Amino acid sequence: MPARARARTRPLVAGLACLIAAAALLAGCSKGGGPKGALDAFLAGWPTGKLDNVGFLAPTGDKLPASQVAAQIRGLSGDLRGTPPDLRIDGDPKITKDLATARVKVDWKLPGGNHWTFPTTVRLKKFADDWAIIWEPAIINAGLEVGDELAVRRVPSARASILDGAGQPIFEPRPVVVVGVQPNEVADIADLVRQLDAAFRSLPIPAVDLSDLPARVKAAGPTAFVDVAVLREPAYNQIRGRIHDLAGTVFRRESRDLAPTREFARALLGTVDDATKDDLDKNPGTYQAGDKVGHGGLQERYDERLRGVPGERVVIERKAADGTVTETEVFTAEPKAGTPVKTTLDARVQRAADAALGPEARNASVVAVRVNDGSVLAAANGPRGGSQNLAFTAQVPPGSTFKMVSALGLLDRGAVTLDGVVACPKNITVDGQTFKNSHDFALGSVKFREDFAKSCNTAFASLAPKLGPDGLARAGASLGLGGAWDLGVDAFSGKVSSGGAAAEQAMAAFGQGATQVSPLAMAAAAAAVARGQWQQPNVLLDPAPKSPAQPGPRLKAGSVDPLKTMMREVVTYGTGKALGDVPGQPVYGKTGTAEFDGNPAHTHAWFVGWQGDIALAVFIQNGGDSTTSSVPLAERFLRNLG
Repeated sequence: MPARARARTRPLVAGLACLIAAAALLAGCSKGGGPKGALDAFLAGWPTGKLDNVGFLAPTGDKLPASQVAAQIRGLSGDLRGTPPDLRIDGDPKITKDLATARVKVDWKLPGGNHWTFPTTVRLKKFADDWAIIWEPAIINAGLEVGDELAVRRVPSARASILDGAGQPIFEPRPVVVVGVQPNEVADIADLVRQLDAAFRSLPIPAVDLSDLPARVKAAGPTAFVDVAVLREPAYNQIRGRIHDLAGTVFRRESRDLAPTREFARALLGTVDDATKDDLDKNPGTYQAGDKVGHGGLQERYDERLRGVPGERVVIERKAADGTVTETEVFTAEPKAGTPVKTTLDARVQRAADAALGPEARNASVVAVRVNDGSVLAAANGPRGGSQNLAFTAQVPPGSTFKMVSALGLLDRGAVTLDGVVACPKNITVDGQTFKNSHDFALGSVKFREDFAKSCNTAFASLAPKLGPDGLARAGASLGLGGAWDLGVDAFSGKVSSGGAAAEQAMAAFGQGATQVSPLAMAAAAAAVARGQWQQPNVLLDPAPKSPAQPGPRLKAGSVDPLKTMMREVVTYGTGKALGDVPGQPVYGKTGTAEFDGNPAHTHAWFVGWQGDIALAVFIQNGGDSTTSSVPLAERFLRNLG
């Protein structure tokens, strides 16, 4: 190229270089749109970290790469980087020559659900024909500087208690001792496990599994506190002399929300414990390590109501040159205490039921219902409080306690009278199937009241045709069995056999066959007989169930009065006569022994009835003969009440 031509191109190259430099400076600035366009691009990119379409200047006027700003936003956001804020421009930017300021509303949702809202100011500077954001950490929050981080501190809320019928808290802070092991103090881990196991087994608590303790001790740090068991203080005191001085044992005293005793309505109420890994995994964001969580029963079902809403603090963490960290609080959401759950339980009656179950090693339940209004006064499960609320949810045959229902149906139909003779042979065959009485007894031709008092299966089997295909189900329905209940907690109202073949009807008449009930259902049925009208049992006062069943029709006096007479005679001279000398008002009832798996040697044991204003049902799974198991259990309960 000629020299003249080369000279003319130099200004053009220089001009292009200037334009490229300017473009690099404001790479990605909104093209046109003024300061609002630049601001829109910045606010859109802040939550995502995609800021390539935004130009940035330092307060000194130096250009900043968008990647550097994005990295600073991530770092400054700290605990909140995973939940970017909602950002809105508050009014039009104010422009003064080549500078502009804009107010932005920041709405940051915190991990616990609270919202931290505040205004911030964004400054912009005009460059050539466009605008750039003047980047400074104070845009995120006025107190922030480079190197700081936002941190969120959870503020626990006060967990509310479950209340009894008198409005008194059942769960209160009570002292416990956490038994632990410090690895570097253990002399002989095998011997330590053996001695701890022997001590724990001497307590009336479920077995403490120590099988993995050696492995946990080995994996832990030398001075770590390896949890072994949490004991109520009275239980710890019982074995303190056996475990306190063992080489390696360490102890931590704490306070935990507990019922008066370990057994107190445990299966119904549940427990309050530290959040488990399973809790944290299944409820991300809801719980944190160290939170108290309801497990089982009402504590779990109403956990959200009871635990309230934790508060949250947002702080600025600032690390000094020497490594020390200071915190400056910039926001606090106060915790909201939980709301109590009020039950109908009566502490005195519950303790009596728990104590009655104390000696029972088999799965068993005692339910007590107030006759006057259906309130559940006690729901006890054993052994040791039980792992399931069988008192409410068991689905088992009622055995001869169901003769209370059959007799009501027969009396309603006028098919029997108290003194009418109904034969009680040793056995009876219906549709090719033979039925017999417990222990093969026979009464001969006796009054119906004696058939009832001494629980004659064959007499009731012979009367089944007089009930008709649905008579038993109708009588059961009048006592609430099989109805649609809403208690605010799981409960089985029963299922009554209806419309079966002749043999099924015969079995159903004395509580076998397809009929199934729960102890609660039978306690409510007994209360209905005592009151003369069925009313749904209730255990929750607040929150009250949304759709409780309506009360049943009044029972016919001509039927319920003779039924009461017969249930009293069960106690005065029949199968429940061991209850005849219980102090207080007269006891009414019906015993029951129910086969459940086709083996006559395997039977559940029952007693249902009432004394005064308390109706009860006693159930022992595979309890054998009722006169030697469920009746003595009922007696212990009623005597405990006295």
